[in-house]
Amino acid sequence: MPSRISLRTILEKSEKCFLVPCVYDCASARAVEMCGFPVMLLSGGEVSIAMNGVIDYGFTGLTDLEWVVSRVTQTSSIPLIADIEDGFGGPLAVYRAAKRLSAAGAAAVQLEDAGDMEETTRLLPREQYCAKIRAAVEALRGTGCLLIARTNADPDNPREFEEGCSRMRESMEMGADMAMVVKVGTYEQAKFMAERVPGWKIFADVRADNGVPSVTMEQLTKLGFKCASTHYTLKAAMEGMLEHGLANFRDQSVAYTFTHASGTGVMGYSATPFFDPQGYMELEKSFTRKDKEYTIVGHKVEPFPKGFVRSSIKDRL
Repeated sequence: MPSRISLRTILEKSEKCFLVPCVYDCASARAVEMCGFPVMLLSGGEVSIAMNGVIDYGFTGLTDLEWVVSRVTQTSSIPLIADIEDGFGGPLAVYRAAKRLSAAGAAAVQLEDAGDMEETTRLLPREQYCAKIRAAVEALRGTGCLLIARTNADPDNPREFEEGCSRMRESMEMGADMAMVVKVGTYEQAKFMAERVPGWKIFADVRADNGVPSVTMEQLTKLGFKCASTHYTLKAAMEGMLEHGLANFRDQSVAYTFTHASGTGVMGYSATPFFDPQGYMELEKSFTRKDKEYTIVGHKVEPFPKGFVRSSIKDRL
């Protein structure tokens, strides 16, 4: 896959619905890129946990989000979709947020139709949401950054579900590029949405309870969905840290960490090899014409792990 390929190009060329993992910082984005995923989505909830240490309750502001987006997009070669919640206020706030996040490098922004964290189960009046959509469309005009319209309508409430789909259809008519009904969770609900909302669609937070996927990528492809988001990176990170932490605390030694590398085969205590220090040294050599070795406190760094995508350092620095 060519480096720095645009989100629009990926969506236009993709013939199958594909998974889009949620990320929350540069490390999680790096892991997603290494595994070969073509697109990632910044999770507002996981950014709140990782950056501020608190649950997703509206504590993350535009400045926080802009900071994370700029760093993740600068250090990755794959497009990032940014969840901007309700846009941090009315139409003018949405306009400002969309412009700033686009400038920070977001390939798309996702705008929901709820008021705030305490009222995420209550939809904004349609005219208020439409005003926000118009503001976002205008802010992103000519930037290359896409707009994803999102409704929090409840599929278990037939009247509300119909209203949510109608909002998404109207948002697409006003210039949004993709639509999401965030609480859709089954094939039947996805089919209901697909029959009412034309154009590109994203399935949110695909599940696999008891090891059985609630809906497959093949099913979603036939319904016209382009991608499906999934949360796994923060859980995977916490699971690994807790696993190693319990063993190292129990043994009062790091022998466990030095001998367990189930994902990469890279032994030792540092994750630095995953970030390709050799690539940085190769780029510096092109400037200095001299060899240089990168070490961690005098210890040689293991080579980049085999079996993972090694993107160009020029796309990550």
